[in-house]
Amino acid sequence: MSRAKGDYAEERAYAYLLEKGFMVVERNFSSRFGEIDIIATKGGVLHFVEVKSALDYELAIQNITKSKLSKLIKTGDVYLKKNALHNTDYMHDAIIVTPLEIWHLENITI
Repeated sequence: MSRAKGDYAEERAYAYLLEKGFMVVERNFSSRFGEIDIIATKGGVLHFVEVKSALDYELAIQNITKSKLSKLIKTGDVYLKKNALHNTDYMHDAIIVTPLEIWHLENITI
């Protein structure tokens, strides 16, 4: 996927989160382990969000591999330590963006 398409999907995911009452804390947080597309909070819970897009749901969801999820978790841990968020509730989410729909999958695991 081109960077432009990825940026467009992230913009749609960002707007979706705002519409659903999330407060976006940071975008494109990087560590040596990887990048978190969006970090947002709602109801006292921090959400580390991976955005994936494709022409349909199945193609996009296949791109959330065990390796990708592991990098998301490690990078989330770096963010928590860097910001001294020792007692913060958090979860790892995915937002799937297709031309017609957006799905928010909360608390994804390996």
